[in-house]
Amino acid sequence: MCGIIGISNHKDAAKIAFLGLYALQHRGEEAAGIATYDGKDIHLVKNRGLVADAITVPALEELNGTTAIGHCRYSTTGSSNLKNIQPFLVTHRSKPLAIAHNGNLTNTAELYAKLEDEGAIFQTTMDSELIIHLLARTKNGDYKEWFSKVLSQLEGSFSAVFLVGETMVGARDRKGFRPLCLGKFEDSYVLSSESSALDIIKAKFIREIEPGEIVIIKGDQIESAFFAAPSAQSEKEENKAHCVFENVYFARPDSHIFNDNVYSVRKRLGEQLAIEHPVKDADFVMPIPDSGMYAALGYAQKLDLPFEIGLIRNHYIGRTFIQPTQFIRDFRVRVKLNPIRDILKGKKVVVVEDSIVRGTTSRNRIEVLREAGVKEIHLRISCPPIVSPCYYGIDFPDKKELIAANKTVKEVADFIQVDSLEYLSLEGMLGVMKSGKDFCAACFNGKYPVKIPGNTSKYLLEGQAGR
Repeated sequence: MCGIIGISNHKDAAKIAFLGLYALQHRGEEAAGIATYDGKDIHLVKNRGLVADAITVPALEELNGTTAIGHCRYSTTGSSNLKNIQPFLVTHRSKPLAIAHNGNLTNTAELYAKLEDEGAIFQTTMDSELIIHLLARTKNGDYKEWFSKVLSQLEGSFSAVFLVGETMVGARDRKGFRPLCLGKFEDSYVLSSESSALDIIKAKFIREIEPGEIVIIKGDQIESAFFAAPSAQSEKEENKAHCVFENVYFARPDSHIFNDNVYSVRKRLGEQLAIEHPVKDADFVMPIPDSGMYAALGYAQKLDLPFEIGLIRNHYIGRTFIQPTQFIRDFRVRVKLNPIRDILKGKKVVVVEDSIVRGTTSRNRIEVLREAGVKEIHLRISCPPIVSPCYYGIDFPDKKELIAANKTVKEVADFIQVDSLEYLSLEGMLGVMKSGKDFCAACFNGKYPVKIPGNTSKYLLEGQAGR
């Protein structure tokens, strides 16, 4: 998960990166950091907390330089200690080298063994540090050749921005799991996880970085190359594996990712859900704010049902899904959403939610509606049941935590305490995408587009920093 941003050739690079991270805050609330280069030294500020807390105004004023990269962090499977906060910075051959990375590598066990045999000593538990070690051990005369040699050794998911002196490099894994886009602001280039960050800083969206692509930016000059093997690149259109969960839940609705607008995709998911599982005699349709909002709107419009906001979100509370412990998730659900009892009491409602992961959050939300006097609750989910772990960066790594992997739909409905429960079909979900074949749906069907480690428990404990 996580958000990354980079900007080159601007006197206020750090401040622009800071504003961009604000727009990417939904991608990680645990920690944030910015690194800048002033022509001589790299300056780094990073800390735990939201962007505004981790990077204070006085600290921001100290971040001199015309090139900057930034990161907001969410740890999935690894430690959340201070050492693991990004950007991660080293000095290599008298040059500073920093990385901000979104994704999860899947061949960490082999890479760790190889590097440790060569004498590498690791400071963090981040797989991002593996990339830095590989860069430091590879001949680095030509940037395209240097980064191609390193990135071609990586398996799994990554979108990353690097700061090598005054040069900024952006790269995306060969399958394109995680989003990364390119924009232009005055005479500066910007790299960002999502286009919404470009909008905030009034940068013009140029395009998405292609799977397997490297972009090298120095000043106002930009070059592009592909690191994937020629055979893979010749089949590039058939070789993508965009994370469908970005569209279902994670990305901002005002972002343009994977060649589509997220808001439009979520509305289409809701429309398809209405076709597959209608409740035509409901009093109204309501979303679970905010991620279920647009699917609920599509559902209501398709069936010509009233659309109401039955739960009001406290916007000072972060997204419960990305909080590290279940205790905090449960508490924040109660604080986060408050029912409007006057419109709910005695009504038959369709509640639209984007997904059910563990089931406990959904159960707590339904309990709130029951306490408000709702007569019937028909829960509709705008994606299929999540039945398989994700090894590419989304926070459901353990099958034991996935309620749909261990219970039937009826059993899930009984646990959540709804009158009926229906999920969108896999075919229906992929069918509303512009190109359904370009998406990874492993969490729904167990078909992994990149080989996963055989010993997954060892992989999770030793291999992953987790974003």
